[in-house]
Amino acid sequence: MLVTFLPLFLLFLCFGVPVFFAMLAAPGIILWLNGQERDIAFLYRNIYNGIDSFPLMAIPFFMLAGELMNRGGITLRLVNFAQVMMGHFRGGLAHVNILSSMLFAGLSGSAVADTSALGSMLIPAMEKNGYSRRFAAAITAASSVIGPIIPPSGIMIIYAYVMGESVAALFLGGMIPGILMGLGLMMMTGVLARRYGFPVASERASWKQRGVTAGRAFFPLLTPLIILGGILGGVFTPTEASAVAVGYALLISIFVLKTMSWRDLPTVLTRACLTSTVVLLLVGAAIAFKSIVGLSHLPEILAGWVLSLSSDPLILLFLINVLLFIVGMFLDAGPAIIILGPILGPIFVDLGVHPVHFAIIMSVNLTVGLVTPPMGLVLFVASAISGERVEALAKTILPFLAVEIIVIFLITYIPSISMFMPRFFGFVQ
Repeated sequence: MLVTFLPLFLLFLCFGVPVFFAMLAAPGIILWLNGQERDIAFLYRNIYNGIDSFPLMAIPFFMLAGELMNRGGITLRLVNFAQVMMGHFRGGLAHVNILSSMLFAGLSGSAVADTSALGSMLIPAMEKNGYSRRFAAAITAASSVIGPIIPPSGIMIIYAYVMGESVAALFLGGMIPGILMGLGLMMMTGVLARRYGFPVASERASWKQRGVTAGRAFFPLLTPLIILGGILGGVFTPTEASAVAVGYALLISIFVLKTMSWRDLPTVLTRACLTSTVVLLLVGAAIAFKSIVGLSHLPEILAGWVLSLSSDPLILLFLINVLLFIVGMFLDAGPAIIILGPILGPIFVDLGVHPVHFAIIMSVNLTVGLVTPPMGLVLFVASAISGERVEALAKTILPFLAVEIIVIFLITYIPSISMFMPRFFGFVQ
């Protein structure tokens, strides 16, 4: 049966085959064994067809904007702004780390970019301030998952493309969950700070100091307002907004703040190009993989199995959260969304779950998977930056992971958390 490609795909992953090759080799081998050479051509042709999309152009543009912001020293201005606002609390630098992730999320939409940019800056600073390097790396990894939740978000662009949803609706749907996750992490940090006597990073800043630092961070903080304001106001599409973000980042880095020169551009373009290539190749492979999923009738088989477990949507939502959490441990968020979205989305829409609500549940759940062992990509990035072992980080991150799981279930069972903003702005009924 054609459906046997799925166990073969999982077997490839267990043996460490890169996801891109596993997604193409598994169905390709089964099609070849079945004598379906014409479908093999269909499979590999869909790699290009999956990438050849105007909405997907937003992904490399947002990545380039994030690289420009980071290279231009804009990240440092955001960190300084966060410090004058939160540094006087006990555990101040940990709070600064979380707030910086929330602010940086509005620039890049990438958890890996967040960890790389903020981790290289804040992990040494936190260690110098009296934190263990392990804790500093763990809080950096935990807070970085806010990046793909608060708009702009690369994985939500992918979900919208695959499932035919509104990018603007998904962006709006992620705002409150992202802020809620940040506040939850701050609450847990406050508890740990009192328990372990974390240091205060700095004295309470005067309102004048806050005003000066806010002024220095004004142009970076304007970026998400320009992006969302333009999209919601109908001035430009999300893809056009990503290009505007690049132009704006280039303008303020080179001409306004003068923190970057033209000689830095080749390095920035190379880094953005390499990162974008990996993401877009995965999207293309996943679209090809999705086409074979359709031919195998796997969605219908899985739908029948899921509905046989229970007819209660609340129980099924609990079970699907468990499934997504497990999937997130082994598979990156982008490919997981492309593979599972077309399978699971229609099932829950038929059960009465709003498609935007389910999109946020799935996106947030798989994003948290980026910091869960054994394959959490962000954990490996934080480990590389800090020099701490992944196993040690996985243990230290558990209290923050518990907070994120609680937020996931709040989003799941209180739809208004993710639906309020899209409804308020009229993107959903």
